Amino acid sequence: MKLHLLCVGRLTLSYLNEGCAEFAERLKRYLPLSITEIKEHKTGRKQDLPRIIAAEGENLAQRIPNGAFVIALDQRGKGLRSEQLADLMHEHMVRSIPEWVLLIGGPYGLSDAMRDRADLVMSLSPMTLTHQMARLLLLEQLYRCCTIIRNEPYHH
Repeated sequence: MKLHLLCVGRLTLSYLNEGCAEFAERLKRYLPLSITEIKEHKTGRKQDLPRIIAAEGENLAQRIPNGAFVIALDQRGKGLRSEQLADLMHEHMVRSIPEWVLLIGGPYGLSDAMRDRADLVMSLSPMTLTHQMARLLLLEQLYRCCTIIRNEPYHH
């Protein structure tokens, strides 16, 4: 199974860049991983937000391959324990699901269309996280899933 993160926006903070690079390298020992960054649209006007969120959603949708299991990150999504996410990943590996596509929206979140398109809407936390911080936490959790599946000592 392949993992593909589709992210709105770039990592701009060095400590997040370093952390994401670290967990991406660790994760690649277990599964193929690709990360695609979609251009983040900036606005100074609140009335532009729906248009911007929709445009970012369309850019994400164009990059989702057929047959992929899509997970959208949203603070209103379902909260899973690490073990539950690992169980889902393992189940999909056994069932030969070819790819997980994980969507991380920009500062204004994901469009309703992207949440509707997702097979699972998942929350990393009920708290609001920056999209850059969410990427780091997601990569760590995906790595943790792989160590749980392989019964390795990283997860306690």
